Amino acid sequence: MGRGRQKAKQTKVARELKYYSPDTNYHALEQELSGASHTDVATQSRWESSEDEEYDNRYSDWAEQDDNKR
Repeated sequence: MGRGRQKAKQTKVARELKYYSPDTNYHALEQELSGASHTDVATQSRWESSEDEEYDNRYSDWAEQDDNKR
């Protein structure tokens, strides 16, 4: 017992997800698909972070030391 309420809720959520249509930004989609040179600031900063490079360099030194020990 009790499965009916759970199944009804899952069905309701599934229907909401199936028929949900968010507002689409067609201009951004067009730029992304056309390969325009304009890049998103968030994407650019994510991949060009100097903090990540410092982190990578710090641990790559340890990896090199570990490789030399073997």
